[in-house]
Amino acid sequence: MSKGPNANADFQNQYNAFKESLQQLSRKIGEIEGESEEHKLVLETLQPMADDRKCFRMIGGVIVEKNVKDVQKDLETNFEQLKKVTDQLMQQYAKVQKEMKDWQVKNNVKVVQQ
Repeated sequence: MSKGPNANADFQNQYNAFKESLQQLSRKIGEIEGESEEHKLVLETLQPMADDRKCFRMIGGVIVEKNVKDVQKDLETNFEQLKKVTDQLMQQYAKVQKEMKDWQVKNNVKVVQQ
């Protein structure tokens, strides 16, 4: 690749794109892990309660009356889905991180902290 101001700007733009992508993935992982922790906390709270006890759950802004057993089942399903999504995002994060590292090695890019 040619050297000069344009090449440096291209490298900087590519580096910034990698960093932004990693930050977005990191934020999304954090959000989903937070939701997952909320589900876990509610499941732990519902555990000692009777299965036929009334339970209220908000679905899309509407409070719905169910029983504890049904809500637990729904929450467990959602919890598993959140774990799967988190795992997929973690894999995607690792992939982008590897692509960035490979790009840095290929183009002999050194990061200088200011």
